Amino acid sequence: MTWRVWAPAVLGSFLLASSAPRAQSAAADKLASAKAVECAFSVYATVVWKSGSADATLKPSKLSFGFDSINTDEGTARVVGKFGPSDIIVRFSSGVLHFIQSFREGPLYATTIFPMEMPGGRLQAVHTRHENTLIALPGFTSKPEQYYGDCGIVP
Repeated sequence: MTWRVWAPAVLGSFLLASSAPRAQSAAADKLASAKAVECAFSVYATVVWKSGSADATLKPSKLSFGFDSINTDEGTARVVGKFGPSDIIVRFSSGVLHFIQSFREGPLYATTIFPMEMPGGRLQAVHTRHENTLIALPGFTSKPEQYYGDCGIVP
C-alpha cells in the first residue's frame, strides 16, 4: 500500500480525534467566563438502605434552578431556586464548574457542569443531594439523590 492510500485515512482519523478536545475546550472557556447558568434535570436516582445494602431507584424529574453572580476568582455565586437565592461556593477546575452548598442543618448539595455540549449547546450536568432523614415529606429531599441533566449559560 502506498502513502497516497493510507495518508488520507491517517490524517482523517487525527482530525476526528482532535475535534472532541477542541469542542470541549471551547465549552470549558464558556464555563470559565459564565456569570449565570440555568439548569434542568430530567432524571434522578434515590437510595434507601434495606437490610444494610443500598438500594437505588431511577425516577423522572422536573428539577430546575439556576446560579447567578458567579465569580470564580472569588469562589462565590448564588443559587436561585424555589426557596429564593442563597450564597454558595463555586470552583472552576480543569474545565469543570462546581457549585457547593452546605446547609447549617447538615445537608450538602453539589452541582457540577461538564464542558460536554449536548444538542442545542447546553452542557451535561449532575446535581447531588447528601441528605438522610427519618421522616419523608412530599416535595422535600429526605434520602440521598443524584440528578442528571444539563445547564445552559445565560448570556
